[in-house]
Amino acid sequence: MKQRKDWSVLLGAAFLMATSAVGPGFLTQTTVFTQSLGASFGFVILASVLIDLGVQLNIWRIIAVAEKRAPDIANIVLPGLGSLIAVLIVLGGLAFNIGNVAGAGLGLEVLFGITPQMGALLTAAMAIAIFLVKEAGKAMDRFAQIMGLLMIISIVYVAVTSGPPVGEALVRTVAPTKIDFMSIITLVGGTVGGYITFAGGHRLLDAGVKGQAALPQVTSSAASGITVASIIRVFLFLASLGVISQGLAIDAGNPTASVFKLAAGQIGYKLFGVVMFSAAITSVIGSAYTSVTFLRSFHAGISRNENRIIIGFILLSTLIFVLVGKPVSLLILAGALNGFILPITLGTMLVAAHRKSVVGEYRHPLFLTFCGLLVVLVMAWMSSRVFIEQAHTLFA
Repeated sequence: MKQRKDWSVLLGAAFLMATSAVGPGFLTQTTVFTQSLGASFGFVILASVLIDLGVQLNIWRIIAVAEKRAPDIANIVLPGLGSLIAVLIVLGGLAFNIGNVAGAGLGLEVLFGITPQMGALLTAAMAIAIFLVKEAGKAMDRFAQIMGLLMIISIVYVAVTSGPPVGEALVRTVAPTKIDFMSIITLVGGTVGGYITFAGGHRLLDAGVKGQAALPQVTSSAASGITVASIIRVFLFLASLGVISQGLAIDAGNPTASVFKLAAGQIGYKLFGVVMFSAAITSVIGSAYTSVTFLRSFHAGISRNENRIIIGFILLSTLIFVLVGKPVSLLILAGALNGFILPITLGTMLVAAHRKSVVGEYRHPLFLTFCGLLVVLVMAWMSSRVFIEQAHTLFA
């Protein structure tokens, strides 16, 4: 019975991470970059998956062995660093969550014809209901699994109906005609940047899956989370590529909805509503939960009132959207910004992995350390290049 419980927790953490990553921004980014890069976007996906694995396997293992949340670990490495990281991640999580609430409202508008604002309010009510349940953790795990499977089934159907050039996609995945650093940073930032990379690790810690003995389960759960997110990304890419290869024009105002409708007609358009709502509401839950876990280190009262603060986080995100409206390019920008934060958070965790004051006698695998360090250097290099390019464009 315990083994079944452990499997449920591991799968729940994997899907929490994956569905936190697969939000409205994820859908928009994938479609927009497929438009600009075509089949070569497959290379961007491959590069991002390899980087994602290097990030997740390092961070989740270190959290499990240290038996502490990320900000507490960072504060041991350098006093005050954990608090700084917590502030950055909570602000990024709030920015993402405003877009997530907006995306859920849009999904319900497609499905039922209600206004996005009304859809956002209904989404907030459903998300809050999960944290009012006595065993909110289990409810969150199960909800993430159901919504994740619903997304996969819907996107696979649309990808098949669009008839993508799979052979060309496979070739360009390893031999791209164009490499775009901004797209790689944005994808990585949107998949494992900011709060997202810690969603599953913190969930496992809260569920009691920790210590060196739990490392095989932690590694399996981390890899499963990346696999689920990657499957969704690949099929969404193929769906978009199938539409583009037919020479059909994608509506710039709502590119992902356009792809679904062009690929599968009115059924596809309704499936877009299902996917958008599923992606958005699970991201609302994942963002709120993980962001608040970063606040625990500030005051003991936060842990005692965690669910109430999570509910407040959801309400604040919804209120900002309803009053201000959907930020124009917030989703893609938030993904890119999280890509900039990633070298700081991963670098800190790698230092912690070799501090006895954090991990005791545990010896972090040199291979994972090397991979993690490589990710830090590559992401820092690409981020600096993108920053210089953006600055040059701004002041030219």
